[in-house]
Amino acid sequence: MKFQINRKTISTVLITVFAAFSMACQNQSSSNSAASAPPKGEGGKTPTDAYVKLYTAVKSKQTDAIKAVMSEKSLGFARSVSQRQNQPLEKVLENGFTATTFAESMPEIRDERVKGDSGAVEVYNAIDSRWEDLPFVKEDGSWRLAIGNQFAGTFESPGKGRAQLEAEAAGEKIIPIKPAAMSNSNSVKIPNAAAPGAKTNVEKK
Repeated sequence: MKFQINRKTISTVLITVFAAFSMACQNQSSSNSAASAPPKGEGGKTPTDAYVKLYTAVKSKQTDAIKAVMSEKSLGFARSVSQRQNQPLEKVLENGFTATTFAESMPEIRDERVKGDSGAVEVYNAIDSRWEDLPFVKEDGSWRLAIGNQFAGTFESPGKGRAQLEAEAAGEKIIPIKPAAMSNSNSVKIPNAAAPGAKTNVEKK
């Protein structure tokens, strides 16, 4: 009888030790996995909020904060530009792929549109004296700038912007301009953007 009690006691102890060891291994594995894949930074709660964060990050020269409001395709686009131009990724991203960030203070933002996981806002470009219609996508529950998606042709527009509708009502035809070859990060052209003073994106009918 005494022998049987000892056997039961030993078995219980062994099972308990094995269970504790298994849990420790699982926790260690989870910790290692989390360490090898750092969480992506938070984007914006809305497309407008995402732009505000982008502008703030550009002005404070915080590359990680700029990356946080870029979609995966936009970051891939930036890496491609970095390799082609043989420039650091930080240099390519420094202006956030939009001339609106050159403004000394927060530029005017209007006409936010959202359709599913696609969004857009118009931001005033003081350099060219026009409105830029910037694309955004929702990734990981946050809104991020979708220049790379637009360049790749995978961005689904949430609808025409106010500037385009007003131009069409005035009898003008908008001709989207694809990004040209980039000479440096300060002259990166984005979809639907023309050079300063250029009239090539508007044609009279």
